[in-house]
Amino acid sequence: MNGLRLAIGFLTVLPIKPGRAVQMGHARAWFPLVGLALGGILAVLDLAARQALPSLVVSALLVVALLVLTRAIHTEGFLDSCDGLFGGFDRARRLEILRDPHVGAFAVIGGASLLLLKWSLIAGIPGEERTALLVLFPCLSRFGMLVAMGAFPYARQKGLGSAFQVGRRRWQMAFGFATAATAAGLLIGLAGLVLLGVAVALALAIGAWITGLLGGMTGDTYGAVNEVGEVVVLLGGIGLFHLAAGLFLAPLWGVS
Repeated sequence: MNGLRLAIGFLTVLPIKPGRAVQMGHARAWFPLVGLALGGILAVLDLAARQALPSLVVSALLVVALLVLTRAIHTEGFLDSCDGLFGGFDRARRLEILRDPHVGAFAVIGGASLLLLKWSLIAGIPGEERTALLVLFPCLSRFGMLVAMGAFPYARQKGLGSAFQVGRRRWQMAFGFATAATAAGLLIGLAGLVLLGVAVALALAIGAWITGLLGGMTGDTYGAVNEVGEVVVLLGGIGLFHLAAGLFLAPLWGVS
């Protein structure tokens, strides 16, 4: 359970001190479970806030709540990745920009787009599936991070994300997959497993693209995988729900 404690301390705002680099690799297996807990908090906040507030306001509050609960650590990585990946023209320059604490134009544009997408997608989740998707999407996106950590090398000798390459074991991926697959199947059924596959495919695609540019992943790009994964899982979930509803209603439309 030490890995779970480390994962909570790293991924959330809870004041649990992260461990040494030699220990952080064990935390990876627990990323999807921590994401599931974050999603559960969002679902509870959503159910409570919807009693008194309009849907658009509630959705904005949920976006802010997720930023607070995670200390915006993944969003920060996404912003840095936007600057580094789009602002540089060779590997060395991109890695240099990724280390720069200043925010550039690509980060501002990317961050605004990210938050707008999250807000509109959360607002657009159908009511009957809203709670299940709110619980699930942080879990699947964090499994995407675990996939990227396992599939691609680290671009630097040292860095925040390098600690998660220490102590790598096959059981960590298996445990993370079991957590994500069980949650997806129980919460949404077959559609949830489809979304799991989407999250994995996305993590592999983004990881391959970034590795081609940088020679590997970094801590910031792990965060980018998570942030893009959250958006795509939300988008895919809404699309699947609408598709299922359309298939169900199509015969009725044909009769009329």
